[in-house]
Amino acid sequence: MPIYEYVCRKCSHPFEELVSSESAAPSCPACRSAEVTKVLSVVSVGKSAGGDRAIPEACRSCGDPRGPGACGMN
Repeated sequence: MPIYEYVCRKCSHPFEELVSSESAAPSCPACRSAEVTKVLSVVSVGKSAGGDRAIPEACRSCGDPRGPGACGMN
């Protein structure tokens, strides 16, 4: 089952959910609203295809309020 990222349209809470193909859209864990929007997820890569050089990770220092995968530098 894939993990999808959502944002609640009512309270703006970002969250992730394991979703099967048969299940309905999840509700927000913060306010229980069913008004959620699926957002584009960021792909995580461990190493470059060319060798031992590690691909830099996100800095995680900005605390962007848009939630997981967001960056204030964009």
